[in-house]
Amino acid sequence: MTTDLGTPPVLSPDEAERVVLLAAPRGYCAGVDRAVVTVEQALDLYGSPVYVRKQIVHNKHVVSDLESRGAIFVEELDEVPEGATVVFSAHGVSPEVHRQAAERELKTIDATCPLVTKVHHEAKRFAGEDYDILLIGHEGHEEVEGTAGEAPDHIQLVQGPGDVDQIVVRDPERVAWLSQTTLSVDETLETVAAIRERFPALLDPPSDDICYATQNRQLAVKEIARDADLVIVVGSGNSSNSVRLVEVALEAGAAASYRVDDASEIDEAWLDGVSTVSVTSGASVPEELVRGVLDFLAERGYPDAQAVHSAEESLIFALPKELRRDLKAAAQQAAGRA
Repeated sequence: MTTDLGTPPVLSPDEAERVVLLAAPRGYCAGVDRAVVTVEQALDLYGSPVYVRKQIVHNKHVVSDLESRGAIFVEELDEVPEGATVVFSAHGVSPEVHRQAAERELKTIDATCPLVTKVHHEAKRFAGEDYDILLIGHEGHEEVEGTAGEAPDHIQLVQGPGDVDQIVVRDPERVAWLSQTTLSVDETLETVAAIRERFPALLDPPSDDICYATQNRQLAVKEIARDADLVIVVGSGNSSNSVRLVEVALEAGAAASYRVDDASEIDEAWLDGVSTVSVTSGASVPEELVRGVLDFLAERGYPDAQAVHSAEESLIFALPKELRRDLKAAAQQAAGRA
């Protein structure tokens, strides 16, 4: 159960021995919800199997659930039978992946988050204007690979301020930056500041690349971490935004912070001497996993969670156009038979 306070409570040790604070917002963002529903709807419409390139979102429980429904996750398209249906994950893919899909005559459904697509468009625009593009992100992350693939001759990866001295550009007056959408806001701004010190003419993207949900979840964890003895972040280890939440919690003042996939990974020793426990979750985490953590705490004598609101989210993304088209056609066929 959750008590909704609206603002962070001010509690002294005399007023309450134990407190559980719950971040709001947390969990699914609009892009993740769209991607997961896309696979679910595709399975309902086309039947099993539906192939998915890479994890649709970075959460092992979500992937396992979709696999139980008939989704088959693959690393590369050569694992997909020719002519089959394949969904591209929320993290986006490069033009080369689209080319491979067309070559294999695959039926594709692109579940790329629209906010990632926006970064792809920015990459193409900057490249078209012949800028050197500095992409701030983590090497090997699917989103970074997809964005870099839009303009490989113009983009170089910058993983943090430590990489800035090694940057080589053709013209210091024609340099732009972009970023992976799930990074720490503070770390990204630190990296941008270091780049701008070397290249004062650095061009910013038309809008902040860090997605609204990433920013909101980082703001929310700061609110609940300030006086926390322990912050538990629910999310998978390959979820960049979940890993960042642990870092942000510690930077905000939490005495300790750990990431868990679910309640089974909580070490009871973490609770020794702990009065204030704060809980949040990454943008690809189903709410039932958070409830499991709250139940775990309740079973050990911690009270109902108090929700701490720091932002409101109402954004909803339409399903991919390919899927909407086929759903509409199926509905019309069903109506014609009625």
